[in-house]
Amino acid sequence: MRTMTRVVCWVMLAACCGVAVADDWPCFMGPTHDGVSAETNLVTSWPESGPPVVWKMDVGASYSAPSIVKGAMFLFHRIRNEEVLECLDATTGAPRWKAAYPTDYVDRYGYNGGPRCTPLVAGDQVFTFGAAGKFCCFNAKTGAVVWQRQLNDELAVPQNFFGVGSSPLLEGNLLIVNAGGPNGAGVVALDRDTGKTVWQSTDEGASYASPICATIGAQRYAFIFGRGGLVALDPSNGKLFWRFPFRSKLHESVNAASPVIAGDRVFVSASYHTGGALLRVRKDGYDVVWRDEVMSNHWATSILRDGYLYGFNGRHEEGTTLRCVELATGKLMWEQPKLTRCSMIFANGQFIILNEWGLLMLARLTPKGCEIICTAQVLDPQRPSYIAPVLADGYLYVRNERQLLCFDLRANRKKN
Repeated sequence: MRTMTRVVCWVMLAACCGVAVADDWPCFMGPTHDGVSAETNLVTSWPESGPPVVWKMDVGASYSAPSIVKGAMFLFHRIRNEEVLECLDATTGAPRWKAAYPTDYVDRYGYNGGPRCTPLVAGDQVFTFGAAGKFCCFNAKTGAVVWQRQLNDELAVPQNFFGVGSSPLLEGNLLIVNAGGPNGAGVVALDRDTGKTVWQSTDEGASYASPICATIGAQRYAFIFGRGGLVALDPSNGKLFWRFPFRSKLHESVNAASPVIAGDRVFVSASYHTGGALLRVRKDGYDVVWRDEVMSNHWATSILRDGYLYGFNGRHEEGTTLRCVELATGKLMWEQPKLTRCSMIFANGQFIILNEWGLLMLARLTPKGCEIICTAQVLDPQRPSYIAPVLADGYLYVRNERQLLCFDLRANRKKN
């Protein structure tokens, strides 16, 4: 409680004094696992050409976002027949080290064969989960392999539609993984230092949504939105509290958006005519507050701000809309068409949005409406981008299948 009080006081002081707040982006969906950054003192618009480019580089095939901690970027991608983890200087792009291992993964639906999961950085460890299910721990300073496991082979996990895509979550000393193994290995917890299995639970198939943990009442929960629905576990031992079935009736469908936590409520959403559902967690189970097709997230998780969900509703490029939905009631406040499918993050009071064809947008979204402040075509529209932007220390990173760019979003940057 004292630590939280200090953090709140610092944020309030920074806001009052105009001091810039910087932050790392150590894992999928950022430091708080919800696409929200605490960073401040960022630009509030940019010219038609876009924000200033600091550096850019060609990258290998991947749907993995970079992770950034203390000025070091960790980039996970595929170069020819290897999955490669690179450590770069986040502000210059200069290489520091590289680690690689062979892969023969082939996507069943013709998408690229690179990794889907975002590196997880914690202290002096970096964890990766490859498209074919190889789980590795590297030394963050040197790139040396600390431990590795062929998790899909060991657990006899059937190949998923688009390979392994659920980024792991670090909870204390445990790595929570939606592995999707049969015979009680749907969710597994690995010891972060050794890689050994500490517990395994459920027969839940793997999804593309990442686990998230939260304390509700006096109980700590791990929420895993798997292939067949949402499961609530005790993260310390894997005990199953309850399961909420939630998936499309279509076989060729996926759950890909991560759960959104709001106090004692959990929101889940999926495309393929599935919609969204809000659950209220109680001591012995849950109550369904509402369930409706008002918000059907395909792969991008909705962002919750001040009691309202902002997210992209729809499966295909044509017909997808940006929507605002009141969390408590499921009421549709408004929708904005013609942005196509997008991913976004929130920082400095604004939303940073990247659509699948490389158009970068800065927007102000409130329950009253959507204001697109500025846009810029920053990535090659011939190469789709399904990866959300990453923000760290005032720098914005966006990528598609073949290129990564770093932009300077600091409001007080020195101009040449």
